[in-house]
Amino acid sequence: MQRIRAGCRTGMISLTDTFFELFDLPARFDLDAAHLQSRFLQLQSAVHPDRYTDRSDAEKRLAMQWSTHVNEAYGTLKDPVRRAAYWCELQGHPVNAEYHTAMTPGFLMQQMEWRETLADAASEDALLALEKEVRNCRQTTLARLAAAVDEERNALKAAELTRQMMFIDKFRNELNSALADLDA
Repeated sequence: MQRIRAGCRTGMISLTDTFFELFDLPARFDLDAAHLQSRFLQLQSAVHPDRYTDRSDAEKRLAMQWSTHVNEAYGTLKDPVRRAAYWCELQGHPVNAEYHTAMTPGFLMQQMEWRETLADAASEDALLALEKEVRNCRQTTLARLAAAVDEERNALKAAELTRQMMFIDKFRNELNSALADLDA
């Protein structure tokens, strides 16, 4: 009862499929977003609990598990940082950001400078300039992460870059909060 019909190549999908397999996608960083969205809608249509209202309690529970699994897989693959972390885990090198907090000295210096700039920012213009710098750094780091996964197939490097992305995104959230506070 761990398999369910969902209209994929084999006609069946399994809870043991990787998220990439579930969505008929190669295990890569750069994904076909349109295919991801289309496949998500296809899978959700097949496993949505509303389709199983007239079934046994066990089948209803299974449909709920499947729907949850599909949503989790979609959320993971849709988000580039979560997707990279998942890929690293599949390669046997989990990101474990809570344990691996060491960063390169250059990255740590950059984080300190950003935090000082944020703390000292007296105007919206200063915050917007910082936001642009952080956005550019994020784009550069995402490109490096894509290369580490798709070209180099280097899970250790990808895990390090993923941890950096987590720091960058956390800081971006703080910066966005500061910008929102200015607007309020």
